[in-house]
Amino acid sequence: MPIDAAGALAAAPRVREITWGPEDVQLYHLGIGAGRPATDPRELRYTLETRLHVLPSFATVAGGGPPGVIRALSVPGVDVDLAHVLHGGQRLRLHRPVPAHGRANAASRVVAAYDKGTAAVLVLRTEVTDADGPLWTDEAEVFVRGEGGWGGERGPSGRPSPPPAEPPDHVVDHVVREDQALLYRLSGDRNPLHADPEFAARAGFERPVLHGLCTYGAALKAVVDTLWDGDVTRVREYRTRFAGVVYPGETLRTRMWGTAGPDRAGSVGGSVRVAVGAVERDGAPVLADTVVRYG
Repeated sequence: MPIDAAGALAAAPRVREITWGPEDVQLYHLGIGAGRPATDPRELRYTLETRLHVLPSFATVAGGGPPGVIRALSVPGVDVDLAHVLHGGQRLRLHRPVPAHGRANAASRVVAAYDKGTAAVLVLRTEVTDADGPLWTDEAEVFVRGEGGWGGERGPSGRPSPPPAEPPDHVVDHVVREDQALLYRLSGDRNPLHADPEFAARAGFERPVLHGLCTYGAALKAVVDTLWDGDVTRVREYRTRFAGVVYPGETLRTRMWGTAGPDRAGSVGGSVRVAVGAVERDGAPVLADTVVRYG
């Protein structure tokens, strides 16, 4: 059997050293669509090293190398075809703001394996710690088609919940560049699904699709810019479920429910609900069950 759930769960954490600098942060920001217009002061805080803000979702690519989805497939007990793999969800918890320069240890292990009957779901957790202590924790939920049926625990429902019924408090539209996936993949995710038309067709898509984590980063940028004028330190946690694909060239519409005031004096905290859809496909859901918790 390609997935040995017991073996994957029993495997020791894999620890690797990761390093990054301003150039990596700038490349990531460009990869998720920052820098338009290029001379806008609000965009320069993502692209100019002298005033660089690090968007927390950079944590998903810090240090380069394969993303969590690919790392989950290299765990003992897992041997599957990459064309059968989908990124189901992502959760990021920030213990401190992500610095522009960093050297840290990242320890990854599979913490859950669910049997959905016709598919398997693996949850890979990565704990990142530097010399000053914990930096962040992220979890990637990996959906593997055709690999269920071993009789394991079914786990939580994978069905996305609908967004709030009331009108959103904020709406931001963002056009995805035709070459966005080609640029984003330079931050470490070289999955051919996002660049090779033949591979995309074998996976069941009409053409290469945008990385889910690219959409994830673009949506967080929209929230941070809209609610906190680029104050990236407000983000405490960010989670989503990947509900559909994005094709480069499409327009993403990010809807937000909730507002957030400054934390300098009142330590205001709470959460914002977010939903992202593809405008050209009648708002087809792209990110669902998305929450940004702030402080």
